[in-house]
Amino acid sequence: MTDRIEVFTHSSIRIKDDSRTIYVDPYKIREDYKDADYIFVTHGHYDHFSVEDIKKVATKSTILVVPESMVDDAREVEILVKEIVTVKPGDKKEIEGLEVEAVPAYNNIKPFHPKRAEWVGYILCMGGKRIYIAGDTGLTKESKEVKCDIAMVPIGGTYTMDAKKAADLINIIKPSVAIPIHYGSVVGKPSDAEHFAELVKEPVEVVTKIQYFD
Repeated sequence: MTDRIEVFTHSSIRIKDDSRTIYVDPYKIREDYKDADYIFVTHGHYDHFSVEDIKKVATKSTILVVPESMVDDAREVEILVKEIVTVKPGDKKEIEGLEVEAVPAYNNIKPFHPKRAEWVGYILCMGGKRIYIAGDTGLTKESKEVKCDIAMVPIGGTYTMDAKKAADLINIIKPSVAIPIHYGSVVGKPSDAEHFAELVKEPVEVVTKIQYFD
């Protein structure tokens, strides 16, 4: 399944299966792909909710999924998509055949992503796999309870977990594959991925080769 996952700059993600193309937090998209069946946004910060980049991937048949607390922001791109679906932390929904879970994403100590904002990460069920995109989060009790096959976790520090905390999470939830995101551009260094990989324990496979940076 990892061969169908692309991580663009920062934590901009595209996932494909046989019938769907899904973007999560499109940011600094280099081409006008206009191929999104779904766009998932984790929260409202500029490097995750980018109107400019949503324009590059959205079509009139795209479903945009956002935290309920972001619904007013999402109206800015309503004309670009077919439908806006909102979620709250803890929600489990089926959206036109795609099973989705919204996992709380917040900082425990840092002020940048307060729990009261009700921002999220997502678990997407695709190709028989549970894919967890953690969003901008710290090492929280909810993240420690996630069950998934592939985990995409932020490692850049400053606003999220750093490489050590992210590795701690992976060693707790034990997915088959871990993919570091949210580093090397806005925050974090490309070398953070190497540190993360060193700290993740076997048998978890760490995949970093799909990341590219500006």
